[in-house]
Amino acid sequence: MSLDQCEQSSQSQTVIIKLGTSVLTGGTLALDRAHMVELVRQCAALKKQGHSVVIVSSGAIAAGREHLNYPALINTIASKQLLAAVGQSHLIQTWESLFDIYGIKIGQILLTRADLDDRERFLNARDTVNALINNDIIPVVNENDAIATAEIKVGDNDNLSALVGILCSADKLLLLTDQKGLFTADPRKDPNAELIREVKKIDDTLRKIAGDSGTTLGTGGMATKLQAADIARRAGIEVIIAAGRAPNVISDSLTDKPQGTRFLPLEEALENRKRWILAGPIASGDIVIDDGAVEAVLSKGSSLLAKGIIKVNGVFARGDVARISDAHGKTIARGISAYSSYDLEQIRGKHSKDINDILGHDYGSEVIHRDDMVVIQE
Repeated sequence: MSLDQCEQSSQSQTVIIKLGTSVLTGGTLALDRAHMVELVRQCAALKKQGHSVVIVSSGAIAAGREHLNYPALINTIASKQLLAAVGQSHLIQTWESLFDIYGIKIGQILLTRADLDDRERFLNARDTVNALINNDIIPVVNENDAIATAEIKVGDNDNLSALVGILCSADKLLLLTDQKGLFTADPRKDPNAELIREVKKIDDTLRKIAGDSGTTLGTGGMATKLQAADIARRAGIEVIIAAGRAPNVISDSLTDKPQGTRFLPLEEALENRKRWILAGPIASGDIVIDDGAVEAVLSKGSSLLAKGIIKVNGVFARGDVARISDAHGKTIARGISAYSSYDLEQIRGKHSKDINDILGHDYGSEVIHRDDMVVIQE
């Protein structure tokens, strides 16, 4: 290890390590405990160096199938929730026994989308994660699949890990998968595909080359990892996508030459309130704006005014998060709307000075204030 690498690794960092089902099972139908203990060894090494570690662990359903001796169940949501209910306790017991080898304590946190949508619950989850970290306990996070429905699911642990990274203001997010990283093409189909070592900007071209998952055991493919990377890097978190079964992949993540694909964080990270807008609530609707308003939002740092709105899609209340889209349907921002969708239908295209006359009330000239807005487009 070089002097620069020693200096970098010596700086205390908070590292989120997302472990996919394919990494934990090695592509089999059972948990690969031999490899899991190797992952634990690397996490213990990070902690010994003074770093904080948070694990986002998939594998509950696979663990449930294994524990129940692979039962023949009808393919329903209830069956998956059954397997998750059995498997989550089995999974956490496995992690607990392996970390106990190194004298490390863990704490289980199960989250749903609803825990992140509400600002107060978001802060409570943040406090719990940080309390564990501050007391030298490794949080082991998973989605609460045993009770989560489609309406309250994050949907995959890649995006969940990005949200957890925002919760604890992480420095680094390590997405471990069955691929070496992001390639210029699908390496399973194209022998000329090359590994992309570093990404400074996520654009449509990069999204197109992100292929699907290579396993039937998990839910997250490369596309979801790209989504997670985009969320995390906007919050100032460096992201690495790498092969979870490569030797010392976790340890190498804190050097200046990590394995896999490295996504650089944006230079100007979002403040805490805007991080919640980005990570928390699912947008309740779309506010479509004209070209002049797009220019004002993207280039001038302006708030959104009623004058620039040409269409409102969906139903949302005052205080809900809405997407801001251009006339072609491309999302350019997210923000907390000061007006309901019903009110916006009445005042769209109108001058701010006319709002009170039209509605009979006035919550201010800005439909979405700049302080309540997160620009998505780079």
